[in-house]
Amino acid sequence: MLPVTENAMLKFAANLSMMYTEHAFLDRYAAAAADGYAGVECMFPYEAPAAFVRERMDAAGVSQVLFNAPPGVASRGERGLAALPGRQDEFRAGIEQALSYATALACSQVHVMAGLAPEGAERAALLDCYRENLDWAARQARSAGVTVLIEPINTRDIPGYFLNRQDEAHQVVQAVNAPNLKVQMDLYHCQIVEGDVTAKLRQYLPTGRVGHVQIAGVPLRQEPDRGELDYGWIFSVLRELEYSGWIGCEYRPAAGTSAGLRWLAAARA
Repeated sequence: MLPVTENAMLKFAANLSMMYTEHAFLDRYAAAAADGYAGVECMFPYEAPAAFVRERMDAAGVSQVLFNAPPGVASRGERGLAALPGRQDEFRAGIEQALSYATALACSQVHVMAGLAPEGAERAALLDCYRENLDWAARQARSAGVTVLIEPINTRDIPGYFLNRQDEAHQVVQAVNAPNLKVQMDLYHCQIVEGDVTAKLRQYLPTGRVGHVQIAGVPLRQEPDRGELDYGWIFSVLRELEYSGWIGCEYRPAAGTSAGLRWLAAARA
């Protein structure tokens, strides 16, 4: 399939951790490009050296627009360290690794995960740690030309995750007050936790605090044209609000990735 020119208003990035899983990770860059994606994102690119990832990215002619900082000890089910007191050294080492990859991949955004709230921990103490870590991370990232993103995640997919609501995320960003700290607004998570997605877009996009938007069908996290959210309507709202950032397609295809892209053709029409 020949690459398709992106709609002037909407730029879509394939999530290579969830999409194109019929291919080995490094082969997914070419697969996404073949379906017309100009940008890609992924969760964790660290299994391959950054130079190898960059080689595949350049060969495919796509941009890496986002990935996550290391989540902690993945084998223990950790989902980030930013809000966990006593883990600051590990957190900082992870940020340094992420910024090294961001530089190598010319990627201007890194998602920093908050983590799972420890049982019995006082939320105020976790919040203080979270803000301090994000302030430090944003200062490190600024010199690298990178924006740090934080994402509210629903507690059905990740029970116990520290950050769940859009208003909480925006309060944190305002409190830290770093120009390169923004919110990653995943509409799948937003719909599950609080709904009222159109009103949330109208409320938060004009603030300039949203750095990235992600989409998936609700409730099964499949293609955007499956489920209870009308993405045709949502895309019209994003155009109306003149959203110029990337839209990450962070969903699990119901069957083959390429076979499920009718929604993308409709969005670009």
